[in-house]
Amino acid sequence: MTGAEKHGPAATSTLDALWVLYDRVLRVSPDTVDDPGRDRFLLSKGHGPMAYYAVLAARGFLDPDVLTGFGAYDSPLGHHPDRTLVPGVEIGSGSLGHGLPLAVGGALGLRAQGLRDPAVWVLVGDAELDEGSNHEAIAFAGAYGLDRLHAVVIDNSSATYGSPGGIEARFAAAGWSTAAVDGRDHDALYDAYTRPHPGRPHLVVAHVEPKN
Repeated sequence: MTGAEKHGPAATSTLDALWVLYDRVLRVSPDTVDDPGRDRFLLSKGHGPMAYYAVLAARGFLDPDVLTGFGAYDSPLGHHPDRTLVPGVEIGSGSLGHGLPLAVGGALGLRAQGLRDPAVWVLVGDAELDEGSNHEAIAFAGAYGLDRLHAVVIDNSSATYGSPGGIEARFAAAGWSTAAVDGRDHDALYDAYTRPHPGRPHLVVAHVEPKN
């Protein structure tokens, strides 16, 4: 892609995790973006969407020719993704701390509608967990047993405060199923994504190289 972008590591850190999700796990395609039974993917780490756009293009949601216009005035590919402009995008995102609460609400809403099959996935950066909105979302999801909810946290050592015992311990204390893997190992990511977690939401921490 072309154009100035100061959040390059926010994209490169997510590429492998996103690819495995879209290539091997998510039940959504360009033909089912409006199907109520589709899986939902929410990119909370929306301030670095370049890898997300590239994966969407590779999976047929976007024409690859639009990638070179990233960030241009007349391009649908903004520095934060826009759900009204990019097929397959579920939320406008990029403001830290919003994606996980939205995913919790989405999973609860699907349950309320009797839609028990669709899974909700959200990709979060470790620094976003510094935001207070996530504390309530983590606690609520565990207490309500939102077992169709899955959070992928990209840990590139960006968090300011961190969590005693690490990210896994924080979620596990709230009742989540947890796993931690090398965020560049596709088979390990797939195994963690598909691990059974009956009655509980599921967390996958994907460790990648520290942000420079």
